[in-house]
Amino acid sequence: METPLVTISGKAGTGKTLLALAAALEQRRRYCQILLARPIIPLSNKDIGYLPGDIQSKIRPYMQPLYDNLAVIRNQFSEQSEMYQRLNRLIDDEKLVIEPLAYIRGRSLVKLYMIVDEAQNLTPHEVKTIITRAGEGTKIVFTGDVHQIDHPYLDSQSNGLSYLIEKMQGQPLYAHVTLQKGERSVLSMLASELL
Repeated sequence: METPLVTISGKAGTGKTLLALAAALEQRRRYCQILLARPIIPLSNKDIGYLPGDIQSKIRPYMQPLYDNLAVIRNQFSEQSEMYQRLNRLIDDEKLVIEPLAYIRGRSLVKLYMIVDEAQNLTPHEVKTIITRAGEGTKIVFTGDVHQIDHPYLDSQSNGLSYLIEKMQGQPLYAHVTLQKGERSVLSMLASELL
């Protein structure tokens, strides 16, 4: 049975987003589109200020970590390989889309594989709003670390990811994975444990 709602939690560098994206790419034929999204919350609530350009230029810094994860997967292949070209086509054909969560209200997401990154920066109400957008055949994966909250009014208990994990526990349409081992680097793991 397909599990339409999944949460993945773990410390920084455990590969939450990378794993979710790799799974989405592996299952892409089952879905019309892969949507990677995250809230626009600046680190420590410090705004990066006015950015020139169109809307894409303004939100690109917030979405860059998602592009970075895509690059990790794409760079496993040579630029001439079929897989590298296929990943580029997915982006060009808008079968793989990276966007902010800001405009999710009112949408109906049908046959979509949606990854919601940095879900610890969402409120419980925002998590509910996202999940209630799911139409038939949609899978939603929330990733995050409840100890890396950048939202000034949330904590490790009141954030949307913790709320979702607690409320959905035991539901047949839901699964949770906690990643333990850091994969980014030894330095990243040390900082995650000590700081």
